[in-house]
Amino acid sequence: MANEKILITGAGTGFGKNIAFSLAEQGKSVIAGVEIISQVSALEQEAKERGVSMQIEKLDVTNSKDREKAWGWDIDVLVNNAAVSEGGSLVDIPEENLRRQFEVNLFGPTLLTKGFARQMVEKRSGRIVFVSSVSGLMADPLMGPYCGTKHATEAFADALSKELQEFNVEVATINPGPYLTGFNDREFETWKNWQSDADDTVFDYEKAAFPYEQFDPKEVTEPSIKVILGETNQYRNVIPEKMIPQVKERMENMWNKTTNEGLGERNETVQKSYDIKPGTPAE
Repeated sequence: MANEKILITGAGTGFGKNIAFSLAEQGKSVIAGVEIISQVSALEQEAKERGVSMQIEKLDVTNSKDREKAWGWDIDVLVNNAAVSEGGSLVDIPEENLRRQFEVNLFGPTLLTKGFARQMVEKRSGRIVFVSSVSGLMADPLMGPYCGTKHATEAFADALSKELQEFNVEVATINPGPYLTGFNDREFETWKNWQSDADDTVFDYEKAAFPYEQFDPKEVTEPSIKVILGETNQYRNVIPEKMIPQVKERMENMWNKTTNEGLGERNETVQKSYDIKPGTPAE
């Protein structure tokens, strides 16, 4: 499909924005979906300044009216990129924050996908790309809510790929590692908005930070575009590729994990979150 129309959700910031602009600069037909109306005018102004053309629409994936509106855009490729990250342990995070994590990252995108998937089934063509994460393949402490949504995304995408194969609809995942977009660092700031008493928590979030060094986000754009345009037929796409052995090792180690492993000792990743500075770049 040479003239594919591509919808990217969560295109107001981070990966989504970079990918949307890069595709538009290549002359692709892009619809940039953003969460709030103020982002529409901001992106329109930036697109004008950069001399690129793309359709920019308010699309809050949790809003049923926004989803219904989007189904009228007759797209060929859906990129489910919109996401938030609510940091904190499952023993501390308030219920409303936990539910919001799943509404934005899982239920909203899934409901949006339902409508487009049915259209693609009728057309017998289409491509659905889920921007998941390496956190969908392995989990870390103080990030359980976010990891949970991405693990569920992986399951939904896998099932959907098998369900839609007879209708010539492709499904793929993009699994970025830790990148310095601000997204990961904001995850460890969300506790400040908890309505519950922040002093009555098991973990000290004032001292905690995202526990990994982070890569240059520009590295994500080019390999992501190859997936979106179907230039690679790889179903799962971990970025950067050098993380693949680490991810596979973490997944394999779960088969040997014991219930008494490390009991009485602080987990090394929890300790690192206390020791590392926010926004630490990878070398």
